[in-house]
Amino acid sequence: YNKISPLGLEKFPDEFYTVNAASDDKNPGHAILLRSHKLQTSEIDIPVRAIARCGAGTNNVPVAECTAMGIPVFNTPGANANAVKELILCGLLLGSRRIVQGINHMKSLGEQGLARERVEKDKAMFGGREVRGKTLAVIGLGHIGASTARDATNMGMKIQGYDPGLSVQSALKLPREISLTDSIATAVTDADYISINIPYIKGTVEEGGTHGIIGKEVMSHFKKDAVLLNFARGELVDSDALKNVLDQGGKYISDFPDDAVWNHENAVLLPHLGASTAEAEDQAAAMAAETIRAYLEHGTIRNSVNFPTTDLPERNARVIRITVVNKNIPGMLSKITDCLGSAGVNITQQ
Repeated sequence: YNKISPLGLEKFPDEFYTVNAASDDKNPGHAILLRSHKLQTSEIDIPVRAIARCGAGTNNVPVAECTAMGIPVFNTPGANANAVKELILCGLLLGSRRIVQGINHMKSLGEQGLARERVEKDKAMFGGREVRGKTLAVIGLGHIGASTARDATNMGMKIQGYDPGLSVQSALKLPREISLTDSIATAVTDADYISINIPYIKGTVEEGGTHGIIGKEVMSHFKKDAVLLNFARGELVDSDALKNVLDQGGKYISDFPDDAVWNHENAVLLPHLGASTAEAEDQAAAMAAETIRAYLEHGTIRNSVNFPTTDLPERNARVIRITVVNKNIPGMLSKITDCLGSAGVNITQQ
């Protein structure tokens, strides 16, 4: 589905794989490769054994249904990290210098034939501030967040980071200048800029999700002129609370347009451009293809959002592996062993 980079598709050798667009293929495939296509369960035929999304998010794939069918869903974490990071840094500058407003003003003057005459006179209308010496709160220190923090540090910014799932190994790779906090509220307090870099998980915070996690309570800790950068997911931000912040002088830069603030003077809303670079699309497609091959050919599971990481040793050509996926309910193990026993299969190690 979608236009997949040739650098990814060429990872499938012709002698072993037939690669077709979903719209052209009358025969059900054994694997599905997609980008933004919203996959329906009706499109997942019986032969499908694996699904890979060329990107980090999998909200366009029915993951729960795939799990029930025993189908691992893969993503490509980190493949688009640099592309998104660069757009976040662009957002920093869009939020500190009135670049968009200046462009629109000059276009308006150009239509009147006044651009050259007013280019110096009107520049005072679009004064801004430098990011050097300012504080950036980075919420989420995964591939994108950590990379953003490093580059912002090189730009002379002070960093306050928050990530409850940060491992010791990942923490050691962060610039020593980063100040780690114990909550989002603490991280955003006194921050001039806030960058959201966490995944969207359906459900409220109380339910274990991240829907609206940047809401009224968190925003109450914002500085009046704070700039919120959201290149993660639009649903992470509470729209009503955001509008109130913008009305009071805050700014919002995002590539997830919001119906509540799309025309607000303090919002700069872009198309969803985060991963829209040739390099990111190439890397994501290649990574997804390699992941699919590793699973189909060897049973190796890497970067799956619904199955555990599995790295199996090579097997004899005459040996067949059986993988049993079951719900965690009482009595399942005995039923499985009974079925295997009825088929004449002996379990030598458990």
